[in-house]
Amino acid sequence: MPDHKQGRAQAREKTQHGQWAAQAGTFLAVALVAAGICGALQSATGIPPEVVQLTQLGPALAVAAVALLWPSRIRDRLAGTLPARAGRPTSREPRTPATARTALLLTPALIIALSAGGILLTSGRLPTTSPHALAHPLALLVAAQLLGACAEEIGWRCYLQPLLRTRFGPVTASALVGTAWGLWHVPALAQGPAYAAGFLTATLTMSVILGLALERVHSNRLLLAGGFHTLVNLGMLFVTDETSPTAAPMVVFGAACLAAALPWLARARRTATAPDRITAATAHGSTLT
Repeated sequence: MPDHKQGRAQAREKTQHGQWAAQAGTFLAVALVAAGICGALQSATGIPPEVVQLTQLGPALAVAAVALLWPSRIRDRLAGTLPARAGRPTSREPRTPATARTALLLTPALIIALSAGGILLTSGRLPTTSPHALAHPLALLVAAQLLGACAEEIGWRCYLQPLLRTRFGPVTASALVGTAWGLWHVPALAQGPAYAAGFLTATLTMSVILGLALERVHSNRLLLAGGFHTLVNLGMLFVTDETSPTAAPMVVFGAACLAAALPWLARARRTATAPDRITAATAHGSTLT
């Protein structure tokens, strides 16, 4: 009888692992293909890319695809994406304090300030863009940027992050999401090794910031992640030269994101109460369930 129980447990573990890998793989494949198709349709729609890039719809379409394939699991994966309903029972798990949410939305200002300082020191000049110089109304630009950022973040931080979090610790899961997020930006990687390295450093470290900040957030995850993403994009638009094909500004931006992530990593180390699932399983010589 024990052998039968052990065999069933191993089969269940194998099935769960296969589902996890299949869900992650499907999401990433659809996100990449959908982004390519949306990008190709950009000129046909007449929507200016400086307002919103249709490639940002890729992750949202990927979430829709996995929802069709695994409808019974999508609610668990997207838990906490939207505001909590009134009267909904609250989780007994400790919640992220309001100060952490505020710190998350202030972190983009730190990233942009560090980027601006680094660019000024390395080039002797700081390129800035006045809102009056924009070809479109500022309100439209902000709204479109938030929409595009949320279309991305419902995939990266609201779906893929919780999915990977079932298998890995918060830092590892966040780093994996950040790596996928960076590799998904195919055009940025084609700008040369130094540019790609700076860009991947930025996406990985910003993903760690978001993953750690949202670790115990049970509502409004999409608005928090989308707000962070939007503020970073707007800061790059107005304070730094995000369109520059040279590698130096992107390398500086990546270094700024890395510096901004260090306090979040230090805070996570201080407040950690238990090892992540991978560490715990390895220490005891057991397998994950």
